[in-house]
Amino acid sequence: MQEAFKSGFVSIIGRPNVGKSTLINRLVGEKIAIISSKPQTTRNNILGILTEDNMQIVFTDTPGIHEPSSMLAEMMVKSANEAMKDTDAILFLVEPIPNVGRTEEKIIESLKKQKAPVILIINKIDTVQKDILLSVISKYTEKYDFAAVIPISARRADGIDAVKEELIPFLNEGPQYFPEDMVTDQPERQIAAEIIREKLLHTLNKEVPHGIAIEIFQMEEDENKVSIEANIYCEKQSHKGIIIGKGGEMLKRVGTNARTELERMYDKKVFLSLWVKVNEDWRNKRGKIANFGFDL
Repeated sequence: MQEAFKSGFVSIIGRPNVGKSTLINRLVGEKIAIISSKPQTTRNNILGILTEDNMQIVFTDTPGIHEPSSMLAEMMVKSANEAMKDTDAILFLVEPIPNVGRTEEKIIESLKKQKAPVILIINKIDTVQKDILLSVISKYTEKYDFAAVIPISARRADGIDAVKEELIPFLNEGPQYFPEDMVTDQPERQIAAEIIREKLLHTLNKEVPHGIAIEIFQMEEDENKVSIEANIYCEKQSHKGIIIGKGGEMLKRVGTNARTELERMYDKKVFLSLWVKVNEDWRNKRGKIANFGFDL
């Protein structure tokens, strides 16, 4: 007798820069979320879809929960909090620090209001000794009755199978929501825009990246090539100069890095044209936030 098909929805939450995007990429086996060492890299909820024999798990990678300083940041935190509702399980991702910080305390208080079981994921275990890890586990389990605690290193892909296995009991007999070859719900334009933004995050210094948005205004594809034209929006004239760089060198480097990854994704030649424009304080303008593709 064939085993019944199971499916479920799982939210991944935590403060900025704890490795949520790296984890979801590992879980689905492909890069669907951009990664950066800078906080607040993920701005929208991103679905990652894992389909294996007789099961499908739909993961939601959420923006990092933090104290918001703009309308965009408020939207990001609201989006993360909403993702905890109507889900079959929650993965709460933390760093291996033997102290429950203020942000984590607030997240735990929110978790106490949810019905879904919560699994504590302690990431970056490759950076600490075992005694520190045991102290982290002790501190967090004093605060909340987790369904399970799993130490992992998302960067090294250690513990990923354990996370999948731990989630199986929380799945329900039900339909396959997405085709088996689908790994994300993001449209191609959005993925391309995020790849460009990732390369900017990797290249630029601290103060510029949070005020950047990407608008792809033209995209054409045929059998041999993909042509993409995109605007890079920043909030200050001085930032525009930094993004372009002396003699256009910075923008050229970003374009080359983005094009290289886009060609791997499309498996064909990519022609990428980038322009830099200033849109002052766009992160506090509801219309602009919506135009740039962010959920309100």
